Amino acid sequence: MKVICTSPSFAKYDAAPIDALQQQGFELITLPADAPLSALEPHLTDTVAMIVAFTDVNEALLAKAPQLKIVCKHGVGVDNINLDATRARGIYVTNVPDANKHAVADFAFALILNSARQITQAAIETRAGNWPRIFATDVYGKTLGIIGLGNIGKQVALRAKGFNMRVIAFDFYPDEKFAAEHGIEFVSLDQLTESSDFITLHKPLTDKTQNLFDAARIKRMKKSAFLINASRGGIVNERDLYQALLDNVIAGAAADVFEQEPLAEHPLFTLSNFIPTSHIAGYTDGAISAIGERCVAQIMQCIKQGERPTNVMNGLD
Repeated sequence: MKVICTSPSFAKYDAAPIDALQQQGFELITLPADAPLSALEPHLTDTVAMIVAFTDVNEALLAKAPQLKIVCKHGVGVDNINLDATRARGIYVTNVPDANKHAVADFAFALILNSARQITQAAIETRAGNWPRIFATDVYGKTLGIIGLGNIGKQVALRAKGFNMRVIAFDFYPDEKFAAEHGIEFVSLDQLTESSDFITLHKPLTDKTQNLFDAARIKRMKKSAFLINASRGGIVNERDLYQALLDNVIAGAAADVFEQEPLAEHPLFTLSNFIPTSHIAGYTDGAISAIGERCVAQIMQCIKQGERPTNVMNGLD
């Protein structure tokens, strides 16, 4: 029984997930994250499980994998996996929604601090010998708007409380109990957009969230506000954001995710009031180890125990 893995970070810090698979009689096939279908094809006939990061799990791939029972996303977002096609074939699609919540929340808040204090720009100029005096803005006591108060958004909110921030939130499915316990106010999307000093996004890419922040919505933000995206590319319209930053419609923005990845260049990269990173928010030793262990546990549940695995994302019973 083969398990194909195309996640470059699987078992990066800890061999325990690999050992667990091998002890249960699985043959692990490790391929690059960008491996084309032609590289996967020789192994697909005997593959019962896949652990993927960015691999496009589409109809063409599934048609060549008759024994495939489960596709585990080594992370959270499953927009690279055809959920309808997998469900029609009786293949489970799972993710690991909370194993990296602390890592991503830390990173999102780091982007907030970096944007406000212009740390990246200060480092660049200092290294160049300019010894800059950069007058930035405060984070302490400001208003943070969180769009998506789920596993990660909640952790960002808890960190914000340590900075005495007023936290407001918008969510399609609000957790009123958590909000009440931690002094968070749910508001409309328009209210959040207009009232926040910092807006951080923590929603999946869906029809509802595609281009959620376009030119019209960005214009509703405070001129002094910052927009942070550590969720999914496509939620912010990148062309509109570029123009808004160029015209100083808002103070700045940061993104760990983009519509197309990886990127060698982008118009946003030319702007000093934009901080780009390479989709690394969840990449810490602890988070990566936990994600790998959870993926293996899901495979065991499905293949060895004949049970419905945890965190099924395609609605398969």
